[in-house]
Amino acid sequence: MSHFAIVAPALYSHVKALEALAACLVARGHRVTFVHQADARSLISEPRIGFFAVGQKSHPEGRMARTLDRLANPSGAGLFAMIRDLAETTDMLCRELPAAFEALGIDGVIADQMEPAGALVAEGLGLPFVSVACALPVNRETGLPLPVMPFRLAESERAQGMYATSERIYDQMMGRHAQVVARHALAFGLSPRRGLHECLSPLAQISQTPLAFDFPRTRLPDTFHAVGPLRLPNAGARHRRLEELPLPERFVFASLGTLQGHRFGLFKKIARACKRQGKALLIAHCGKLDAAQEAALTRAGATVAVDFVDQREALNRAEAVITHGGLNTVVDAIDTATPMLVVPLAFDQPGVAARVLYHGLGERAFHFSRPATLAQKLARLDAFDYRERLTALQAPLRAAGGAERAAAIAEQALTTHRPVYTESAHEAVV
Repeated sequence: MSHFAIVAPALYSHVKALEALAACLVARGHRVTFVHQADARSLISEPRIGFFAVGQKSHPEGRMARTLDRLANPSGAGLFAMIRDLAETTDMLCRELPAAFEALGIDGVIADQMEPAGALVAEGLGLPFVSVACALPVNRETGLPLPVMPFRLAESERAQGMYATSERIYDQMMGRHAQVVARHALAFGLSPRRGLHECLSPLAQISQTPLAFDFPRTRLPDTFHAVGPLRLPNAGARHRRLEELPLPERFVFASLGTLQGHRFGLFKKIARACKRQGKALLIAHCGKLDAAQEAALTRAGATVAVDFVDQREALNRAEAVITHGGLNTVVDAIDTATPMLVVPLAFDQPGVAARVLYHGLGERAFHFSRPATLAQKLARLDAFDYRERLTALQAPLRAAGGAERAAAIAEQALTTHRPVYTESAHEAVV
């Protein structure tokens, strides 16, 4: 039995994906422990998975609420405050993880691509590590826009110029975080690096993004494994069931994820748009709105507004989904062949929306769009063959292997300390 550490951003969607991977590793006889600030403990619900708190001085209990608030409102001055918080968290983890790994007797590390501390510390200590992309992969390729950018894929000189310029601007904005990465890479005796894309595992890189959904890739390493969604079988068991709600057989499902569920104004416009189209609407706000706001949404046109529902159950019944473009929701929509209206808000959501458009899986709108515009986009979901295109992606998605395959890849890489190559993954990983 080996003991593996997981280092990831303290974000619900990332932790839940990695919790599914961890549960599969535990079933294979290993021990798995999340390592992060104390507040992150509340995100772990699987009792077989451990948690070890670090950074009590710089990141005491209660501090994470400030970071989550900034992540939920990443604009203006709040954007740079958010980047500062991310840099401070990476700095804390790079300082604290070496002692934590020694105390825990860690044999290998599972590092989320979005938190480079796991990779930096593992490499610095000579521990094997695998990288996991819970969001769009950060692997860069010339000719492709960064995942945080909203650009459609194009080969024109103008488009390529926009991609390059936006990449330089992004790197400048992330300068504070890049300095932390560079400083700790130097302290650990590693080669120079500054960005997330320079902190990826040479042994195995695991991604939730199906290759059939991404932009065409030509430069992925031969240790890159697109396994599809990482989900626990009973992921929605604790949430409201649809039979408890007064819903008709067909309805539109709207969710803006766990960080953006507070956007009452946007939900209200969605409700009015559905009312214009005569469509029933189920809103799941992920616990971010109160009872008075729920009532106001029903007055605006929503059929039901609740905190949480079983998302896959909702998507299986929904005629369409209005989403912020979180990768988890979009991949679930592909798996259930549910046409999408994507309203991207932050992070990689613009990039996810661009891929939805590229593959013809739905429509895109903006958070400032009027209800009439949202209603027109909803009508287009009825008029075009989006469901047919979604259905075509189901087979490769379901064959990708999910959490079980991810666990097998991670286990092989972390126990043998050798690369797991994509071409032989299905045969060699058992």
